Amino acid sequence: MPRDDGPRCIMHLDMDAFYASVEQADDPTLKGRPVLVGSTTRGVVSAASYEARRYGVRSAMPMATARRLCPQAVVRPVRMDRYLEVSEQIMAILRDISPLVEQTSIDEAFVDLSGTARLFGPPAELAHDLKQQIRAQTGLTCSIGIAPNKFLAKLASEQNKPDGLFILEEKRVRTFLRSQPIARLPGIGPKAEELLKKFQVYKVEDLFRFPAEFWETHLGKLGALLYERALGIDPSPVEPDSQPKSFGAEDTLPHDTRDWRVLTMWLLAQAERLGRELRLADWLAGKVTLKLKFADFTQKTKTASLPEPTQATQTIFETARRLLQETPLPLDVRLIGIAVSHLCRTPVQPALFPDPELRRRELLDRALDAIREKFGPGAIQRAPLTEGEPGRGAPRAPVSRFGSGSANKR
Repeated sequence: MPRDDGPRCIMHLDMDAFYASVEQADDPTLKGRPVLVGSTTRGVVSAASYEARRYGVRSAMPMATARRLCPQAVVRPVRMDRYLEVSEQIMAILRDISPLVEQTSIDEAFVDLSGTARLFGPPAELAHDLKQQIRAQTGLTCSIGIAPNKFLAKLASEQNKPDGLFILEEKRVRTFLRSQPIARLPGIGPKAEELLKKFQVYKVEDLFRFPAEFWETHLGKLGALLYERALGIDPSPVEPDSQPKSFGAEDTLPHDTRDWRVLTMWLLAQAERLGRELRLADWLAGKVTLKLKFADFTQKTKTASLPEPTQATQTIFETARRLLQETPLPLDVRLIGIAVSHLCRTPVQPALFPDPELRRRELLDRALDAIREKFGPGAIQRAPLTEGEPGRGAPRAPVSRFGSGSANKR
């Protein structure tokens, strides 16, 4: 892609209510109706259409609360494979514009447009054409922000949602930023927010009542970063194919339980999904983390390092099951999940004597993947999953993923 030495031009694209919009695009009878995407009535809302949001429904809200606010909403289960398929369609369109595409979640990406005007015309013209192309190919709308850097481009994409376009020119950056709520700057957690309130900082412009050194003294590296972003500075590059930090799956159970069999059934279902996604993305994981949320909403996590990185479903499951065995259960479990992290493409140092059992498991996994790809996800299952009793809250098939849908990068 031709580049020049002119100013940077970065685009941030954010699909509108992605999961819910895919459901509406795939089923025209849902157009204009409130749609909620989530696994169970006891779970949380993974996505809410804009029609549902008018009733106060939002993502991560308990599904029961969402149903009370919007009883006429249509609830659809999470179809992660379908969302990943549409996501890849969109990313392929972006890669036709520039090789510098950084996908940050299943429905968001940065694109470096610097030097592309000679091929595609001015940024505004390119953005309009891109929105039309995405709508034509997927039936979905997106919101686009274009600015001199990634931080500003993301802010710009949030200005006119849904189906919006906002171009922030260099000469307008300072004016635009000064009026923004301070919470729009990255990295502000509860502790930093309390300190900022103490110094009467509510908008970005309030930050400039004190010099950069003051904020660095009180907030350390975060203070220096906030001051830099308040000035509109963000030198971070668009990084194509940046490495994900983790993959994860978690589910709110149909009924709170301490039943060992039910909990391990859910772990196996989640390990099936995670193992398959690791293999599809060609990643190996070096750590496994178990997550539990109890009936009183307290949480506990426990992590184990693996002897060598793997993408084998059985290894992920057995590690998670061992972590569950080692974790006291003071109350019934409401939510259970697994995350895999410390990802790599190949083992940092291959084992001198490779484990034949691990090799056997990897070959079995790939054989199962091939059968499911040809005949569907329910065509073949590991023995414990075929013995589930739905009435007791055990899953019969792999369950939904959490987070970005692909990898959690942020």
